[in-house]
Amino acid sequence: MSRHLHQSSRRRFLVGATGAMGVASAIGVATPFVCALAPNEKVKQQRLPVQVDVSKIEPGAIVTVAWHGLPVWVLRRAKTSLLALEEHVSILADPESSRSQQPDNTRNTFRSIRPEIAVYVGRCTHLGCTPNYRPLIASSASEGMVSKELGEDWYGGFFCPCHGSKFDLAGRVYKNMPAPTNLEVPPYRFISDDVLEIGITGDGDNV
Repeated sequence: MSRHLHQSSRRRFLVGATGAMGVASAIGVATPFVCALAPNEKVKQQRLPVQVDVSKIEPGAIVTVAWHGLPVWVLRRAKTSLLALEEHVSILADPESSRSQQPDNTRNTFRSIRPEIAVYVGRCTHLGCTPNYRPLIASSASEGMVSKELGEDWYGGFFCPCHGSKFDLAGRVYKNMPAPTNLEVPPYRFISDDVLEIGITGDGDNV
């Protein structure tokens, strides 16, 4: 009888010990998994709105900032560039930006809130390469300053070196290019005369 009780007690001990080890193992696995789900500080920073002081950007100059892990360009267009944007719509695939992504308050010829300040996501809409900023207009540039790949109808803009897509200074893609749509305009707003905020809609919503 005592032998039977001893064996029964031993079985209960082994079952209890095994269960405790299982719980401990589960906790050991679950803890790093939960930590992996929690966004780290770098990810949190990427999701925050980004402010840019446009007063420091000279006409024709461009700056790049990071937003949501993407390169975003902020460009101050010269007056001559603004005039050119209205003169070459016939060579563009989507001059009215009807098929392209941008906030409603930038759905205009300049694709911007203020004509002189442009904001674009710096990725080609074909396969995501980063286009090069090529501001010189072919007709006004010295010989050899504008490459043959841009052509005589180049009015300044962005050229994708991966597959040759061309975009004007409003981020509008030329006809017959690999890129299907214009460059994306991210949500942004002006919070003062000199500072714009990327990642906030005109209604104040964070995206």
